[in-house]
Amino acid sequence: MEEIEKIRQKKLRELMERLEGSEKQTREVIDHPVKVDASNFDETLRKHRNVVVDFWAEWCMPCRMISPIIEELAREFAGKVVFAKLNTDENPAIAGRYGITGIPTLIFFKNGKPASNVVGALPKAELKRWVERNL
Repeated sequence: MEEIEKIRQKKLRELMERLEGSEKQTREVIDHPVKVDASNFDETLRKHRNVVVDFWAEWCMPCRMISPIIEELAREFAGKVVFAKLNTDENPAIAGRYGITGIPTLIFFKNGKPASNVVGALPKAELKRWVERNL
């Protein structure tokens, strides 16, 4: 019986160490929008608790209008929310997975799952309230 308890305690310690390591990863402070594509999209959602993905395209004027706002919000929410940019022209499969039909579309992901979205070029104050509501 003692041997089983020792093994159980060892496994529990190993599990706790792994969990602590993954928590440290999610606390990584990113203060700028990160570029995501098919190679790192799912990993980004897995790695961070709160992620706002900006679905955009180069030719989209409203997307260009909110780009500086996204950069400001990334700085303001650094350590709480990771902001990511996904070019829909270069990544149509991911855009299709989330039913993106108009851009810019922002989706707030909590623990890897879509929690809320907004479509269109909204003012900074409105986007900031939206992010705060989702935290």
